[in-house]
Amino acid sequence: MKLRTFLTTAVAAAAALTLGLPTAMAQGKYKSEYRMSLVLGTAFPWGKGGEIWADKVRERTNGRINIKLYPGVSLVQGDQTREFSALRQGVIDMAVGSTLNWSPQIKELNLFALPFLMPDYAAADALTQGEPGKRLFERLEKAGVVPLAWGENGYREISNSKHPIKSPADLKGLKIRVVGSPLFLDTFTALGANPTQMSWADAQPAMASGAVDGQENPVAVYTAAKLQSVGQKYMTMWGYINDPLIFVVNKDIWNSWTKEDQAIVRQAALDSAKEQVAISRKGMIEADKPLLKELTTHGVTVTQLSPAEREAFVKATRPVYDKWKQQVGADLVNAAEKAIAARKQ
Repeated sequence: MKLRTFLTTAVAAAAALTLGLPTAMAQGKYKSEYRMSLVLGTAFPWGKGGEIWADKVRERTNGRINIKLYPGVSLVQGDQTREFSALRQGVIDMAVGSTLNWSPQIKELNLFALPFLMPDYAAADALTQGEPGKRLFERLEKAGVVPLAWGENGYREISNSKHPIKSPADLKGLKIRVVGSPLFLDTFTALGANPTQMSWADAQPAMASGAVDGQENPVAVYTAAKLQSVGQKYMTMWGYINDPLIFVVNKDIWNSWTKEDQAIVRQAALDSAKEQVAISRKGMIEADKPLLKELTTHGVTVTQLSPAEREAFVKATRPVYDKWKQQVGADLVNAAEKAIAARKQ
């Protein structure tokens, strides 16, 4: 019996070596399937980024690492604010997650939600690809996950079912759906609105029923979700924050892979994130902004703020910015402001 066991083990080991499989997989440490969490599905640029990453990893590892997508943050019952904790605990293996949704656990990620910090895409890139982004990845590593690349959900514009928004006074009393972040509550309260926290799964029915009047999201999300069909007829382009995404892996899962496969997954994340950012910005970076033209064909009134009109929103939210600068970390915010000032436009 011992001889048979020895022979069986030897044959299995020889087969693994012959096939050129990594040692970790030969020892059975690789999972047959890895769970990737996403808030939005593949109809959205966000989910598309996750799909591209999963495909590249599967192809480049010759099927050693297979990833299944779980959109709608279904691994945490749709509660996107619980995603990061579940990722850290191992309930989730991988994710393409939002800095906004993870900010309740990692306060420094509130940097991207400081109102009117980033005036353009070059400013957003200066943060994610510069010193602030490096510092934030180091912070995430200390929190027990492995961040690999920066993606992007986009600039969050505001829409509502009542009237055009051109000044803070136009927001007074409007019920605006926001993500579960105290900074969002402070920002919209300062503007005179009535911010209402709810998950994205609950948001669309709430808009359809009139339980909330408006929401803020990138135009690509608005378009893919067809929010005009749930009464969101007025859109204001104010670009008050940009929502970066992070391609990340649970630390234990990462450590279970060989160095070779770690390198493959990392490069796949970088390549996929680059593609995802391009998809996210498509229709908004062109001079004629075709996505906005598309909105008007659906009966949406699109309001473009003048510099003076936008400045009124900046001024109204400045006390919130100053308060949260201290909570995010003055050194980090100062580094961000410096990077933006030095950006190449």
